[in-house]
Amino acid sequence: MSARNRGTELDLSWISKIQVNQPAVLRRAEQIQARRTVKKEWQAAWLLKAVTFIDLTTLSGDDTSSSIQRLCYKAKYPIREDLLKSLNMHDKVATGFPSGQTHLKTRLEEIRLAVEDGATEIDVVINRTLVLTGQWEALYDEIRQFRKACGEAHLKTILATGELGSLTNVYKASMIAMMAGSDFIKTSTGKETVNATFPVAIVMLRAIRDFFWKTGNKVGFKPAGGIRSAKDSLAWLSLVKEELGDEWLTPELFRIGASTLLSDIERQIYHHVTGRYAAYHDLPMS
Repeated sequence: MSARNRGTELDLSWISKIQVNQPAVLRRAEQIQARRTVKKEWQAAWLLKAVTFIDLTTLSGDDTSSSIQRLCYKAKYPIREDLLKSLNMHDKVATGFPSGQTHLKTRLEEIRLAVEDGATEIDVVINRTLVLTGQWEALYDEIRQFRKACGEAHLKTILATGELGSLTNVYKASMIAMMAGSDFIKTSTGKETVNATFPVAIVMLRAIRDFFWKTGNKVGFKPAGGIRSAKDSLAWLSLVKEELGDEWLTPELFRIGASTLLSDIERQIYHHVTGRYAAYHDLPMS
C-alpha cells in the first residue's frame, strides 16, 4: 500500500460550497464509454496490467473453505503460465457489511479483532443515513474512529454510492472520508442495486485529485460491483490514467473489485495467443 493518508481537520466550509455539474459529468462518462479500445499487443499488455489491480472477491453466502482455497489459488496464479510464456512475460475485512448500520461499538471491535488477527487492510461501510441527512461532522467522527482502530492497517472506506442520492453527495462523502484519514475510497459493496458507474467514478476521482492538490496526500480508488468484461477493465484503467495520471496506475492506489472479471481477461489473452476463444475445457473459468 502507499503512504498512509494522515487526514485533515474537518473543513465544513469546503463541503458546503460543493456542487457537482451533473450534465458535464454525464457527458464525460459517455466519452469514456464510447471510446474504442486498444488492439492486439497493446490490448494484451493493458489486460495483463489490469490483472494486477484486481481484488478477487466472493460475496456468496454458501462459501466453504475449499471454495476460498480455490479463490486464493486463482489470486496467486491468475493467468495460465503457458499463456504468459507465449507473451514473453514471465487480506481485507468489511465491517457492518453491507448496510453500514451495525452499532458503532460493534464495528470498532470488529476492526480491532481483524487487526489482531493480522489484517493489513480493513474495509468499512459508511452509514448512508449520515450522508442523506447531511450529518457531515458525525460521518467524519465515525470514520476517524475507524481510522484510529485500524492502527497500522490501511483503511478502505466504502461509500455505497448507489444509495447516496446525488453526485454532489458522492463528492461530499468522498471528501469527508479522505479528511477523516481513509487510505482508499471505494464505490460499492457489490450488494447495492447500483454499483460502480462511470459518472460516480469521475466525481470520486476528481475529489481525490482536489484532496491531493490541497493536502499532498494520495488516496486510492476502488470501483467494485458490475465490472465483468475485459473491455470494461480497459475503460476503467483509461479513466484513472486520464483523471489522475500514471502515478495512480499502481495496485497501491488503484484496485478493481470483481469476482468474474479475471475469467474474461484470461479468455481474451487466450484469444490473443491462439487466435481462437477458449472452449469450456481449455480454461478454468471460475
